[in-house]
Amino acid sequence: MSRIPQLDPTTTVGPAKDIFTAIQGKIGMVPNLYRATGNSPVVLNALLNLGDNLGKGLLNGKEREAIALAVAGVNGCNYCASAHTAIVGGMGVSKEEAGKQLLGQASDPRTQALIALAVKIVNTKGFVADADLLAAREAGLVDGEIVEVVANVAANIFTNYLNHVIDTDIDFPKVTVGGLAR
Repeated sequence: MSRIPQLDPTTTVGPAKDIFTAIQGKIGMVPNLYRATGNSPVVLNALLNLGDNLGKGLLNGKEREAIALAVAGVNGCNYCASAHTAIVGGMGVSKEEAGKQLLGQASDPRTQALIALAVKIVNTKGFVADADLLAAREAGLVDGEIVEVVANVAANIFTNYLNHVIDTDIDFPKVTVGGLAR
């Protein structure tokens, strides 16, 4: 059970209500993570704006989702593993491929390069070696994409940690990653 209330979008008032209405209109539901984060509309708005802005970058949706899955796997976040597996399923990514990405692997070489860098960033707390950047560049990543990998990792660590603190009720088909996950 969630340790911070997941607000009901139908009864919430004020700034959170407006944000929930926009989310509902955009994706057809208000996920529990957003319902709990709505306890601070400022934080919810920041989270959504970060995601929207990253969506305008160099990395495409499937690439950003692969990073999200890999970061969820490293951090043991069942909520994000479940949510992002559902999202990539809607993008045409197989459950098998999503499972591989959750383990830090990908069939596509470019996606593998993105995931490898993301996992290194998480595991080293950002203190990646020169060899890690060289490997990313040799795989074809340009500097702007490397910067966006860092931003996507940070965004996903943010949601992973929110879910760990909140113990968000999973409202997607459940995917379990093990480790420290609840």
